[in-house]
Amino acid sequence: MWATAPARSAERDTVEIATKSGVHAFSVELAATEAEREKGLMYRKSLPEGQGMLFDFHRDQEVGFWMKNTYIPLDMIFIRGDGRILRIAENTEPLSEKIVPSNGPVRAVLEVIGGTARKLGIAPGDRVAGSIFKGR
Repeated sequence: MWATAPARSAERDTVEIATKSGVHAFSVELAATEAEREKGLMYRKSLPEGQGMLFDFHRDQEVGFWMKNTYIPLDMIFIRGDGRILRIAENTEPLSEKIVPSNGPVRAVLEVIGGTARKLGIAPGDRVAGSIFKGR
């Protein structure tokens, strides 16, 4: 009799963003492999508030994202290796193949439900704490 291994689910972590309005925690799925980063949040119909996906590129570099096969608007938060937010692309357009660039080298990108950054007052320069960032 053969036993099959269950499908590997993405690792989970918590990141905290310190803003002028306080500290906001997010439960995130880690997309650390090429395959996990390629799939991202494609094909999902919803994303609960307080949750997201953290794309780890393992070193600072220029990156670009698109919304192909992504059905929900997202805020893309581009984060440098030192944990500082470089840029935020708010309410990205679902199903778009337009490239959303980092506009500078980043270590990671946090995707959360569209409107989150504005609602919580998250802004460039705010600090993100999590296991992958230096200077936590």
